[in-house]
Amino acid sequence: MTAPRPLPPALDGQLALPVIASPMFIVSGPDLVVAECLSGVVGSFPALNARAPDTLDGWLTTIKARLAAARAAEPGRRIAPFAVNQIVHSSNDRLAQDMDTCVAHEVPLIITSLRPPGEVVRQAHSYGGIVFHDVTTVRHAEKALEAGVDGLILVCAGAGGHAGTLSPFALLGEVRRFYDGPIALSGAITTGDAILAAQAMGADLAYMGTRFIATAEANAAPGYKQMIADSTAADIVYTPYFTGVPGNYLKPSIHASGLDPEALPHADKSAMNFGSTRVKPWKDVWGAGQGVGTIPDAPTVADVVNRLSHEYRDARARLARTAAAFGTEGSAP
Repeated sequence: MTAPRPLPPALDGQLALPVIASPMFIVSGPDLVVAECLSGVVGSFPALNARAPDTLDGWLTTIKARLAAARAAEPGRRIAPFAVNQIVHSSNDRLAQDMDTCVAHEVPLIITSLRPPGEVVRQAHSYGGIVFHDVTTVRHAEKALEAGVDGLILVCAGAGGHAGTLSPFALLGEVRRFYDGPIALSGAITTGDAILAAQAMGADLAYMGTRFIATAEANAAPGYKQMIADSTAADIVYTPYFTGVPGNYLKPSIHASGLDPEALPHADKSAMNFGSTRVKPWKDVWGAGQGVGTIPDAPTVADVVNRLSHEYRDARARLARTAAAFGTEGSAP
């Protein structure tokens, strides 16, 4: 086995489990982020979840204060840093102001989406922050690296939200041919076994969203959480209809909104809009990844991470036994 690649200092040695909890529209707020960080995984939220710039400032103040108090109370506890997601798109008319707020608070990790985030990288680096960028293709990865990002998030087939279409085996393998830096992998990762599988494939971190929707701290309707627990991969539909960008959604929520998930009209990128005045007629149409079939309940974040940690350790031990049975030298990563 090759030695693991070092993570950026902001993350190296700070995590109890190699996981970034992905930022989710509406669902991710201060309570969820703090619970994730206190459990030892990176907690994150979209800046646009804070419905006004002043609200974003308040959220960041609250998150930092709660994490600082926990670190002071338990200096030896492994408490993960937090992240803010920024939509780099012309329709996001809050981007400049929101980034000024993030710079003022020295947000440790900025997660960017859509366009290459050159100016965001410059701003984050001005105070020592790092930037990871969501990509769904090799060309997107190349453009992000040209913009100077510190890591890539490969959003592959099966992921919740605006997922790509490439298999994680294909996209990760091709990106690793030219990039040896930090990579988080996304796509139906809901168990500790899948976290280890992501690392075995060459990723450094797992990027998990759907599993954290079904938690007590998530700002999701009870019916949303229950629908995740009741659903399987067959209940996921991939469509650009709701935002102009293809994404994965729960079929039962589409039915409940009076639409036929098997006969949705086509929409293209010209319909895409992330502005602060954007009308959101689909607030009851719920996103989720194909890993829903392994999510049976909605406990606390601490319980979820504890379960993932046990599964991860068990998978490592099982992999070591399997390797030994086939005469493979070395041990599990």
